[in-house]
Amino acid sequence: MKKNLFFITLFMAICSINYSSLAQTVTAAEQNLKLGRGVNIIGYDKALWQDHTKGRFKESYFKMIKDAGFSSVRINLHPFSHMNDQYQIDPAWLETLDWAVKNALEADLMLILDMHEYNAMADDPESKKEMFLSVWRQLAPRYKETPDKVIFEILNEPNQKLTVDMWNNLLLEAMKIIRETNPNRTLIIGPGNWNGIESLPTLKLPENDRNIIVTVHFYHPMRFTHQGAPWAAEYKDKTGETWTGTPGEIEEVESKLQVAADWSLKNNRPIFLGEFGAYDKGAMDSRARYTAFVARTAEKLGFSWAYWQFDSDFIVYDIEKEAWVEPILDALMGSAK
Repeated sequence: MKKNLFFITLFMAICSINYSSLAQTVTAAEQNLKLGRGVNIIGYDKALWQDHTKGRFKESYFKMIKDAGFSSVRINLHPFSHMNDQYQIDPAWLETLDWAVKNALEADLMLILDMHEYNAMADDPESKKEMFLSVWRQLAPRYKETPDKVIFEILNEPNQKLTVDMWNNLLLEAMKIIRETNPNRTLIIGPGNWNGIESLPTLKLPENDRNIIVTVHFYHPMRFTHQGAPWAAEYKDKTGETWTGTPGEIEEVESKLQVAADWSLKNNRPIFLGEFGAYDKGAMDSRARYTAFVARTAEKLGFSWAYWQFDSDFIVYDIEKEAWVEPILDALMGSAK
């Protein structure tokens, strides 16, 4: 009788184990490897977010992106202007996101749901805090049953009034909300100051949550990557900057990316280069050369990456011509001459 009681007790103890910590069968490092080569999509396609059948981005593009050699897409989300006074997201906006998630998965793409309301959060983080948290209160349970191909990026480029200290506290609040329904979902989180590599040491993540990929963005040197960009006051009137791969130019890129690699090794956190590229006003040969070098350097250091971006500006696909911008695509895919 005592023997039977022992086995019954043992069986009940085994059944009572909290398996939530064991359910994560894919590590953050493995997820990062699967992200591989990605591209940012549909963030500024305003018509699409009203009705996905009327957007610039067509359903067929998901498979086309996969066939071109990309393994992931980073979907840039701007839900704030689609929320009511109670911070409820417009059902039509959510239906468009459902459509994007479904089609990305059907195309066998990893996908990142990137909360891209960085400008609003930078301008007034205190008043926007509840709105921000409400987004994750709605998105996290909505996509809790999706496969691990779906990754949540808590906020793009926290900056300005959203200080480093404020961001370190806010990310924990967002994580708590997400983990209630997605205990094993891979998350992407970056440091303050525009996801700058130099700010990695300021990023404070919970040590016991290892299912996190850390993101940084890279647009160095800005005098080249942002020449002619109308929103970049210091560089909007600049022209003629080239990137020819001189020893000095190479060292500038390698040394800055190496900082992220060193931090990654020290902290045992994988790195996702969430944005990089050179604005369209630069010379194409320089842009392609730079893009290829950044992509290959990131890969050599073990980073996944997502090019900025498919459409709008920095483009890799010309929707008007229905054609890839071949020099940029070749640079990204490693076939540039």
